[in-house]
Amino acid sequence: MTDHWHRPLRHIKAAELSGQTNQTTGMTRLEAISGKTVGSEKVWMGQTHVAPHTNSGDHHHGEAETAIYIVSGHPSFVFAEGDEEVRFDTEPGDYIFVPPYIPHREENPTGEEAVVVIARSSQEGIVVNLPSLWAPVERPEDQP
Repeated sequence: MTDHWHRPLRHIKAAELSGQTNQTTGMTRLEAISGKTVGSEKVWMGQTHVAPHTNSGDHHHGEAETAIYIVSGHPSFVFAEGDEEVRFDTEPGDYIFVPPYIPHREENPTGEEAVVVIARSSQEGIVVNLPSLWAPVERPEDQP
């Protein structure tokens, strides 16, 4: 019989982060907390490195809500609102919230690497790469 009230905490050292996750062009995602790494059931957490003068390509994270904390650099987050691209330019200490299924892209227009910490409301790091911010996205509520 498992005692769920006395399960051990898990310590993931920086050197133990895994790159064995879905990747998007221009970014390196490193997994720290997930179902695979620690047996989490409702959260995924890791960090993403965006190289200087690059972008992630357009993508979404499926059903997961995504919270992003800017550790270093000045990444930009781009999404579509109607026919327009909207850009949030950030700095260390800022936060970004990405709702489920929303196409977006991270960019790093500067000459320094950008590092962000990501937390998602899913067990795994869901990444669905898209041809554009305006690409159709299938959502469960769209199914008959």
